[in-house]
Amino acid sequence: MSLERETTVWGKREDMIVRNPSPFNAEPPASLLAEGGITGVDAFFSRNHGAFPDIPVEEWRLTVDGMATKPLELTYEELTTRFAAHSVVATLACAGNRRAELLKVRPIPGKEPWAHGAVSTAEWTGARLADVLEAAGVHHDEGLHVAFTAPDVAPEARPVQSYGSSIPLNKALSAEVLLAWEMNGQPLPRAHGGPVRVVVPGYIGARSVKWVTSVIVQPFPSQNYFQALDYRILPPEADADTVAPGEGISLSSVALNCDILAPTDGDRVAAGPLTIRGWALAGDGRAVARVDVSVDQGRTWRQAKLDPPPSRWAWRAWSLTVDIDAGPLTLMARAWDDTGAIQPESPASLWNPRGYGNNAYARIDLTVM
Repeated sequence: MSLERETTVWGKREDMIVRNPSPFNAEPPASLLAEGGITGVDAFFSRNHGAFPDIPVEEWRLTVDGMATKPLELTYEELTTRFAAHSVVATLACAGNRRAELLKVRPIPGKEPWAHGAVSTAEWTGARLADVLEAAGVHHDEGLHVAFTAPDVAPEARPVQSYGSSIPLNKALSAEVLLAWEMNGQPLPRAHGGPVRVVVPGYIGARSVKWVTSVIVQPFPSQNYFQALDYRILPPEADADTVAPGEGISLSSVALNCDILAPTDGDRVAAGPLTIRGWALAGDGRAVARVDVSVDQGRTWRQAKLDPPPSRWAWRAWSLTVDIDAGPLTLMARAWDDTGAIQPESPASLWNPRGYGNNAYARIDLTVM
């Protein structure tokens, strides 16, 4: 099957950049995301570790148990009728987004070379996970975690296993965390976790488990490969193939970040006025306060115009128009959040063996004609 046919099968645009046809991993061209706002389902990035499960709605079941006094088993109809529906506009970002910049520092074998597009925003609708946990009689002890499992089998895991992850109970009980059955007002497509997935705004995309079939309240984080071994920031000298479970820093909240989407790397643009566009996103519940842009290698900075965010949990689009002269040109951008924090400057200082968490200043090189 050709890559074009593969993208057509999963309802994606033909201009998606397919990083791996199987498991299907693809990102949209940066220019498609440049306006901010809600991303179309056909352009939303796709990050997977195995083949997509095919679960008919009438056969889907969700078990909710562990440290709960009234364990549940819910059908799709029970979930969607027993619990009130809520919607949240939220940006999901792959922990490996912008990994291509880290690859310029040092090789990262076996990982997708995500550029600018492993991040997208949708309106998600579903039941609040908190409501489902309360119905199951969840314990409220300090230090508990909520683990999710799904039936998609990941051949890269060691040993081979289905996908799983967890979040702290206090996050699981937050109003924004959903068991979602709709995406942009339509039934959740199979390619994005349908019939039901977890959506954890403010956290890396890996915690928003697709095709979820089990929710377990427990006193420790998930022991699944993708929680205990994979989605972790390892020391630069670590061997990613031999590290022990729990080594490194477990990823949870997304880091303050921004990117330049239009123009993009290697573009040839005309001298004169140039409008630069991008996105900025703060961490779990924080807000983007400012974005600065430099056209002179960081010697001086200009403040960009920030659009209102679609929600507290979504990116902010930004733009700035500058006059440029013919010749090579480097554009840089950096974001500040409402606590006064700023992004780190260099991807070299952030390099890690799995290539996660690159939130260095955005930087692209152009030719001005």
